[in-house]
Amino acid sequence: MNTLTRHWMERTIDGADVRLSCISRKGAGLPIVFLHGFGSTKEDYADVALHPAFAGRPIFAYDAPGCGESECSDLDRVSIPFLVRTALAALAEQGIERFHLVGHSMGGLTSLMLAHQEPERVASFTDIEGNVAPEDCFLSRQIFQHPHEDPVQFLEDFIARNWAAPFYSSPLYATSVRYKVRAGAVRGIFESMVDLSDNAGLMDKFLALPLPRMFMYGKQNNTLSYLPHLAANGVELAEIPESGHFPMYSNAPEMWRRIAAFQAQATEPIVQPEVSRS
Repeated sequence: MNTLTRHWMERTIDGADVRLSCISRKGAGLPIVFLHGFGSTKEDYADVALHPAFAGRPIFAYDAPGCGESECSDLDRVSIPFLVRTALAALAEQGIERFHLVGHSMGGLTSLMLAHQEPERVASFTDIEGNVAPEDCFLSRQIFQHPHEDPVQFLEDFIARNWAAPFYSSPLYATSVRYKVRAGAVRGIFESMVDLSDNAGLMDKFLALPLPRMFMYGKQNNTLSYLPHLAANGVELAEIPESGHFPMYSNAPEMWRRIAAFQAQATEPIVQPEVSRS
């Protein structure tokens, strides 16, 4: 049974009433939990239900508060720490204890902070261009580089800049942002992303995770300065051809192939070498 079920989840996070729009599927084995990026939605990952490599696997994804179809009574509270607490509440509601984690961009940073907080629950972590260093704030740092007191106008200007960017899928991404995120949630998300990237030692947190990690990036971003450092410290690198920051839009088949192969390897039992008796 590969059909995804759409459902709602209502929680109170830090005093804010949150109504999450979710998709999930029951199945056998460890669930795969997906966290989407800024200006995206859970539907970035819905095609997982169509890929034979994931047949029968439990799936869970949702729109972050203030994004997609999800609602939040106080958008000023939305930030990366708020999104981590939302993720923990959603996992508890779903009864998910241990899982494979996939996060993109904002969702990658949320995933990193979640995995850092509760590493024993994460079987593997696929980080799709999530923030691990200050240089990753090419989207979020615009809150400081191009400030505007009107959140709606800031978002419109953000859309215009990204529509014109010379990267795979940037116009596709940009044209839908206004429909996928509330303007009132942008400042808290972006400011917290920049603060964590600049001051929270994200690289050290990522490299210290005691679990299989894969860092996925588009070929257009293969100049990220830290890629050799990741590889030297045991992180699997997945470069996606004909892609920039959004492999799920530019080259989804290769993205899914790499995720499936990585998770399959991560779940293989460790075979201890036989002890020679000679």
